[in-house]
Amino acid sequence: MEVKTSLLDNMIGVGDMVLLEPLSEDSFLENLKKRFDHNEIYTYIGSVVISMNPYRSLPIYSPEKVEEYRNRNFYELSPHIYALADEAYRSLRDQDKDQCILITGESGSGKTEASKLVMSYVAAVCGKGQEVNKVKEQLLQSNPVLEAFGNAKTVRNDNSSRFGKYMDIEFDFKGDPLGGVISNYLLEKSRVVKQPRGERNFHIFYQLLSGASDDTLKKLKLDRDFSKYNYLSLDSAVVNGLDDATSFRTVKNAMQIVGFMEDEIRSVLELVAAVLKLGNIEFKPESRCNDTDESRVRDKNDLKEMCELLGIEQTVLERAFSYRTVEAKLEKVSTTLNVAQAYYARDALAKNLYSRLFSWLVTRINESIKAQTKSRHKVMGVLDIYGFEIFEDNSFEQFIINYCNEKLQQIFIELTLREEQEEYIREGIEWTNIEYFNNAVICDLIENNQNGIMAMLDEECLRPGTVTDETFLDKLNTVCAEHQHFESRLSKNSKFLNDHSLPHSCFRIQHYAGKVLYCVEGFVDKNNDLLYRDLSQAMFKATHSLMKELFPEGNPSKVNLKRPPTAGSQFKSSVGTLMKNLQTKNPNYIRCIKPNDKKAAHIFTASLVCHQVRYLGLMENVRVRRAGYAFRQPYGPCLERYKMLCKRTWPHWRGPAREGVEVLMADLQVPTEEFSYGRSKIFIRNPRTLFFLEERRRQCLQDLATLIQKIYRGWKCRTHFLLLKKSQVVVAAWYRRYAQQKKYQRIKSATTVVQSYARGWQARKLLRELKHQKRCEEAVTTIAAYWHGTQARRELRKLKEEARRKHAVAVIWACWQGLKVRREYRKFFRANAGKKIYNFTIQRIMQKYFLGVKSGLPSMSPVDKNWPARPYRFLDAAHAQLRSIFHLWRCKKYRSQFSQERKAVYQEKLEASELFKDKKSLYPSSVSQPFKGDYLEISKNPKYQKLNSCVEEKVLLADVVNKINRANGKGASRILLLTKKNVVLADQKTGQVKASVALPDLISVSVSTQNDGFFALKLKEGSASAVKGDFLLSSEHLIETITKLHHIGSTASDDGEQLDINISDEFLVQFKQDKVCVKFIQAAPKNGNSASCKRKNNRLLEVSVPAATA
Repeated sequence: MEVKTSLLDNMIGVGDMVLLEPLSEDSFLENLKKRFDHNEIYTYIGSVVISMNPYRSLPIYSPEKVEEYRNRNFYELSPHIYALADEAYRSLRDQDKDQCILITGESGSGKTEASKLVMSYVAAVCGKGQEVNKVKEQLLQSNPVLEAFGNAKTVRNDNSSRFGKYMDIEFDFKGDPLGGVISNYLLEKSRVVKQPRGERNFHIFYQLLSGASDDTLKKLKLDRDFSKYNYLSLDSAVVNGLDDATSFRTVKNAMQIVGFMEDEIRSVLELVAAVLKLGNIEFKPESRCNDTDESRVRDKNDLKEMCELLGIEQTVLERAFSYRTVEAKLEKVSTTLNVAQAYYARDALAKNLYSRLFSWLVTRINESIKAQTKSRHKVMGVLDIYGFEIFEDNSFEQFIINYCNEKLQQIFIELTLREEQEEYIREGIEWTNIEYFNNAVICDLIENNQNGIMAMLDEECLRPGTVTDETFLDKLNTVCAEHQHFESRLSKNSKFLNDHSLPHSCFRIQHYAGKVLYCVEGFVDKNNDLLYRDLSQAMFKATHSLMKELFPEGNPSKVNLKRPPTAGSQFKSSVGTLMKNLQTKNPNYIRCIKPNDKKAAHIFTASLVCHQVRYLGLMENVRVRRAGYAFRQPYGPCLERYKMLCKRTWPHWRGPAREGVEVLMADLQVPTEEFSYGRSKIFIRNPRTLFFLEERRRQCLQDLATLIQKIYRGWKCRTHFLLLKKSQVVVAAWYRRYAQQKKYQRIKSATTVVQSYARGWQARKLLRELKHQKRCEEAVTTIAAYWHGTQARRELRKLKEEARRKHAVAVIWACWQGLKVRREYRKFFRANAGKKIYNFTIQRIMQKYFLGVKSGLPSMSPVDKNWPARPYRFLDAAHAQLRSIFHLWRCKKYRSQFSQERKAVYQEKLEASELFKDKKSLYPSSVSQPFKGDYLEISKNPKYQKLNSCVEEKVLLADVVNKINRANGKGASRILLLTKKNVVLADQKTGQVKASVALPDLISVSVSTQNDGFFALKLKEGSASAVKGDFLLSSEHLIETITKLHHIGSTASDDGEQLDINISDEFLVQFKQDKVCVKFIQAAPKNGNSASCKRKNNRLLEVSVPAATA
């Protein structure tokens, strides 16, 4: 039986602030503190969750907790963020309502952790499966990547989000995640070049320097020492509790899981390194002849390394730091930059480079995690955005952040009131208007297109002439002076003339959360967000793979003289889009609060919490919620909870639940003005009424518990006696059986012992007899061996004596014959002396020659053509033969070192040489290029996962080719896959297989003799593959493709015939029923140096090939 629970059970303080009695700011704070001291960090305001940051780990996020809150009513358990996440997910899954979860609060209040908890809960309760788990893992792993590039250590938070994030998670009809889309808002890019004291730059800089390998840092031209980089703050470089090296490995792993390729990760790290190098570039003044100062780079080493990382010519970037070009309609004016302007340009480039890289990362993540299906999806949005900010010095960033919070507060009040009104109308309860503060007037003051502050700031930025922050403030004083929420000391309103708390260079806005003083210094520059066109064009010229995508405005062919939109107008537009998006979804709110500024556990600073409660508008929220009825509950759960308070409803009510509640309330004599009956719920006006019901229920439960205990104890004692009686019978039976078993075991054991002794005696007797027989046999063998040995030694001595005598006779005869020969030889010595001297001389020359060859042998490389010079001409033949023998031996030794893979590569190269050498002009340029085969990395690239699964055999070649259309000669991109049995053509964008040709159906391949990549696959007539005719294709790797086709085609052929390779400048191609002649001609280069195909008539396609340059 399932136990019914409620929010009101075992409540510490008040779990729902709507039930707080009496309601005041002090009681509100006291309730928060009481719950916080008891580790209850979550509190409700109706359906809104208040989250207090505990600054420590709590055991309330385990898998058991997830199961506890899964598919439970929102008010059924104690307040928890899981309850809100479950309510949102079930509404999306079961009622088909799009949801959004708005998480707000100031820095350090736990917004990022709250968004992670929501996403992890949804991932835990939704469906399972390989594809679903992959999508969930990618969605969760996008967080470490964005945190590394968008979070930083601040004085308030060690992992503060310095950007706003909104993620739409898309689900299918079953509630399984399909993908997601991330939107980012206002990255704090000024942090890249300057950080306040006690704060750090973005995490990725420190993670890269701490966690990257020495080889990676060497390639990126970086050093691990933080002090060598001007953009990195040193006083907070190391943060307790943060392991930058481990975090770097986590980020790289997360990028791989999300879908980043290795070259993309390398490109991103190169840009991060370039930003660090950019900060080390310093400038010095240089006087010109016209008495003007011009900036020059002081030390060009960092500039050189940065240019090498990005692939930019050093002179181009150096000029962009020294000159600025202003373009009018038909003229260009170039002015020099002084040192201050050069430093401004450097910092502007660094900020733009990093912010655009961050935007590219978000776009790239979206490409990986977006839903693949195009059917309608259910959407759950999670908004993690900066809360209302009131600092000691508030600038342009705080102004637009607070503007965003004003818009969120406006939509919060509107949606909350609308939700209340809809529920009252749905339940048939009379709706009464609720008085509340409408902040639309503040939003209008900021965003009005005619005289709003942002409109005037944009107008001031676009105005010709001298534009400063002071002129902008003067304009505000003129236009907004009479506005009730605008204050300035220089305005015409005399009320503020003597207000010394309001400086002359500031203005004050009365927001819904309180008054905020803004200093206008920097407003114009930050709103302009100006990057000189010279720097944009220099970045566009870079050969780095991402630069053209990050700086499209630098394209000289697309110069746009129109001024780019300001930062304020862009943010206003994105906030407007966000508001429209939120209004189409059912909202769920999480208000995060920071209990103290020390980032310590168990500390509750009342003044700090009170400040946050005010600017989050929590008291206003409670009043709106309590303006009608403070508590409402469906009739069924209400009757189930309070039925024991009335004898007519206890223990079971047989009628409708509403009638049971009416009987219950009448029996309890609750005044009728304290509650109302809706269609499916009872509405209680005052929390005191609810607490009265709870107190009566608690007393009744005590009485019921006593009765249940009495009945239970009697049942337990009777059950225990019957169990003892039954156990005695069982124990006796088991003991008797046990005694008989032990007696039997003793008899059996004794029998076994007697048997073992008898068998042992018999075995030992037999063993003694066998040993005696064996010793007799060994004695006979030993005696015979000694006798045979004596006989053999006697015979050996006789043979040795006879051999010594024969040897003595041979030696004496040899000495006598030698003496006779020497006597005869003395007569002929003078006649043969010349010949012997000649032979001796030749022998010495040959010996010297061979020793010289040995000491002067060349290296073991087969391509080394060196060989020692021969000393005499008569050695020519031997010299050449020796050289040939050495070369053959050296080649054999070199070949023996090859692996099987390398032998296969050289065999392919050899086969290509036999096919194309001196026949195809393109062949010489392919000799030095290795045959890679899989150019698309089809087995690793998730983009081609579906295509890879369609091919059963191993892919030997994967490349992008152009399929030539016979109608117009234009090419369409196709993916060509070559296996041992088939040639497959697939669409490059979708991966769908367009054609599959069995290799036995391929009879020949035709190519031209010129420097082009066109080739024709001719198919066997009547085969299934030849329905649409032959294929005319173009490839950048023609030599490798034809060589592999020729090699595999000969092995795949049934009769062992080799594939015919036709090399000619004219050949016929069969297109369906027609034969078309393809003719190759040499022509002047057009559209670069690539060959172009053009249709001449129905029977002729002409390919123009640029003439090869010497």
